[in-house]
Amino acid sequence: NDDGPPGRESPYIYGFYLCLTQILDWDVKVVLPSSQKSWIGAWTFSFPDGIGETSSEARPLKDGEVAEWVLLDGTPATCANIALHNLYHEDIDLLISGPNLGRNTSSAFALSSGTIGAALSSSLSQVRSVAVSYGTVIHPTPTTFHDPAHQLAGRIIHHLWQNWGKDDGGVRNQEVDLYNVNIPMIEGLLTEEGLRICWTTIWRNSYGRLFKAHTPAEGKKLARRGSSAGPDSSTSEPNMDDNLPNREASPADVGRLVFKFSPDMNNLITPPESMLPFGSDGWAMHKGFASVTPLRASFAEPFVEDFEAGLHLEIGNGPRCGCVCCFFCHVRENVFAEFADLTVSLGLVCNCSLLSTY
Repeated sequence: NDDGPPGRESPYIYGFYLCLTQILDWDVKVVLPSSQKSWIGAWTFSFPDGIGETSSEARPLKDGEVAEWVLLDGTPATCANIALHNLYHEDIDLLISGPNLGRNTSSAFALSSGTIGAALSSSLSQVRSVAVSYGTVIHPTPTTFHDPAHQLAGRIIHHLWQNWGKDDGGVRNQEVDLYNVNIPMIEGLLTEEGLRICWTTIWRNSYGRLFKAHTPAEGKKLARRGSSAGPDSSTSEPNMDDNLPNREASPADVGRLVFKFSPDMNNLITPPESMLPFGSDGWAMHKGFASVTPLRASFAEPFVEDFEAGLHLEIGNGPRCGCVCCFFCHVRENVFAEFADLTVSLGLVCNCSLLSTY
């Protein structure tokens, strides 16, 4: 997941684990970031000298303990790769990332999501992958919604595993690379018929301002990180590192411009229905449906006739001779003067004698 071990910012992981192990009777290995790592995408990083509790050998579980979980000082994508290639090499059939606290619908959230980033990472290792997110609708989410959401997610994942789709462009045996599952946390989970489940596409949207600028006052605390995470959390601020303490602003900080992660998400969380394409994941969340979106582990490519693969690209010779120097001059007359020394040092040759002009 990208929310870390069980806690206030990761309320779903333990119950979901019990669902997979007790209801589906699956053998589940758990590898999680040691702290909140939301809004991090597929970033892969390992702290050079990570500090954590280590053991040279496994030990039997004590009374009351459920299983051995591995916590890594790394990102979700790091956890996925280390789990697949180091901790449980060739033992994993399916990687499940989540359940995330908050929806991961639409391209704006999907491209920022650490939950989907971990699933993308594992699919690039040719392992079947599913990302699961629970969209918060009621604050706070009633705990009575948890178990029904886990059971629904488990049934969806079990169905996907038994009926994995085909995709000629898939990186693994022409299969779908990964699925993105979103479940709204609403009253419908408690009804006998449950939530409707829909195949969906990604709602292609965009976001605007993600940060707010402020200047600290002397004596005020400077926060080095956010206190929560995920698009549906109460503050929507990522918790990048729990080990970095806050400090008081010094005289040198006063008047210094600081940018704090504080995204404006109104049109992402509660858009008007007219903005939501029928059949998209955003549309499904708005309707109170669970969504299942097949994805490729690749950036989408536009279907434009002029961009046909293999088609020769004609760019012409430019306004002068077509050399690097003349390209700079064409874009902005004073650019070449700023890059002249660099151009000479790189050994670039100008065929129109512009070197003597500047």
